Amino acid sequence: MLHLKHCQSLTRVGCLKTQRHRQVTPAIAPCAVRLCSSSSSEEQRSWKWYEHARSPIWRHALAGLLAGTGAVLAYGLHHSKAERAATTAVQKVAKDSHLPIFSQEEVTKHSSLDNGVWVTYKGSVYDITEFVAMHPGGDKILLAAGGDLEPFWALYAVHNQDHVLDILAEYKVGELSPEDRRKQRPVKSSDPYSSDPERHPVLRVNSLKPFNAEPPPEILSDSFITPSAIFFKRNHLPVPRVDPTSYQLHVEGLPGGVLTLSLHDLKTKFPKHTITATLQCAGNRRSEMNKVKQVKGLNWGIAAISNATWGGAKLRDVLLAAGYSPDVAKWACHVQFEGLDKDVTGTTYGASIPLNKAVSEEGDVLLAYEMNGEDLPADHGYPVRVVVPGTVGARNVKWLGKIIVSAEESSSHWQQNDYKGFSPGTDWDTVDFKSAPAIQELPIQSAITQPADGAVVDRSAEEVTVKGYAWSGGGREVVRVDVSLDGGKTWHVAQLTSSEKGQAPPPSPPPGRAWAWKLWELTAPLPPKTQDMEIICKAVDNSYNMQPDSVPPIWNLRGVLSNAWHRVKVKIREDEEVE
Repeated sequence: MLHLKHCQSLTRVGCLKTQRHRQVTPAIAPCAVRLCSSSSSEEQRSWKWYEHARSPIWRHALAGLLAGTGAVLAYGLHHSKAERAATTAVQKVAKDSHLPIFSQEEVTKHSSLDNGVWVTYKGSVYDITEFVAMHPGGDKILLAAGGDLEPFWALYAVHNQDHVLDILAEYKVGELSPEDRRKQRPVKSSDPYSSDPERHPVLRVNSLKPFNAEPPPEILSDSFITPSAIFFKRNHLPVPRVDPTSYQLHVEGLPGGVLTLSLHDLKTKFPKHTITATLQCAGNRRSEMNKVKQVKGLNWGIAAISNATWGGAKLRDVLLAAGYSPDVAKWACHVQFEGLDKDVTGTTYGASIPLNKAVSEEGDVLLAYEMNGEDLPADHGYPVRVVVPGTVGARNVKWLGKIIVSAEESSSHWQQNDYKGFSPGTDWDTVDFKSAPAIQELPIQSAITQPADGAVVDRSAEEVTVKGYAWSGGGREVVRVDVSLDGGKTWHVAQLTSSEKGQAPPPSPPPGRAWAWKLWELTAPLPPKTQDMEIICKAVDNSYNMQPDSVPPIWNLRGVLSNAWHRVKVKIREDEEVE
């Protein structure tokens, strides 16, 4: 095996002076190219490939390939045409050259501009350092740095072209070791999480067991409908394996006795309804509360929220079939849900919602079996989950096994002793969970997804584009997002979007049924005579609920309901700072 120490200049990065920005020198140094061949003719051909790859036309083509147009596609979309091109390109390069073998560990070390940016694709290793450094969308490409490129390409459609793999071949520096190509994640039969599904590597993991992760904010707002693969994952227990052919849903607590339904029954005996609804974890933006004072819980950033189209039977229709009548409302107040996910003691996840939400024609509560037009993914509740639009994610129980109409709330830990808000003065010595109601509807929320906190923009750009999302619970529609570029001294009104780019916006939803978020965007001049810019966003819904201006007044020991004005700090680089 050839190691990096045999060629120290392989990842050496230097700077080329330009008038506007810095570029990184070729990451494939002369000695790296010479590794590819022992003959002068092959060496010249390697140099020809490399010089061709450095041409602006090819570099810009690859830029469009990797960064995409911002239209995110589902991870499960396979591109057989591109795969055939990939096979041909890999075979050609393997035949024409003798490249070094790298381990995955060696590739992983190259995950930044300082160390070089390497990626793998179908068993080959590519050094794309030069390309990333010059391209304005390089921050997104860096999400794949040190790892496999294929899952990230699957998020974008524009790479589905025959010539794309030929372009990538120009950046090839080696092959991945056979051991790492064959390697599969270890499976331990005693590990209850061993059968958990594979996840997209772009997700930022907060917890492996149980799995909890959020997408990078910079791609969250690229699409009105969040692809299922990068939809935030919030699991409390191991993901259960459920056989759809033997699946049964039990509906209890009604005068008609127990109603048992199969997946086939749900799909054929009840009309299918489709809604687009945003789900948000109660702990979204908890990390901002941690900065004020440490709380207990997963350190979520701003992306524990996503938007999807859900399809399934209305809970109301199922309850009516099970014997619900107006008389039931005289004694029943809640509808409980139990999942099929269990801990080692056999305890299942559970939650409940108010009965009036469950049976309301306008409540739109679904027993969903589809997400974004396909079967629910395993992480999102396959084969059936509850979708309670406008309500905190914790009540949207996945892997649904039982529904109980009851006079009492769910006795589940997650209903009684979690997901409740408290005063900033309440601590773990004084907290009484029985004294607070369980969170149902969530408050008005918004956050900035681009630019990221700590980003740098050039003064020569003259303006900055700010993007983000906004959503309010209870079906309240977001009607305005205000954005400040100077720490709150002056404000601009952002443009709201409620559809995919290029599509006509749908009509406004009926009052109380605005279940989906709105994406927003603002392009405005850079503030003059300042180098440190504080960008703030705040949203307003149609009940004129507004976000609080700071975190301390809403801090609570569980770090839930974090919805203060979102702030990011951006540095403006003056022209004279650019070499």
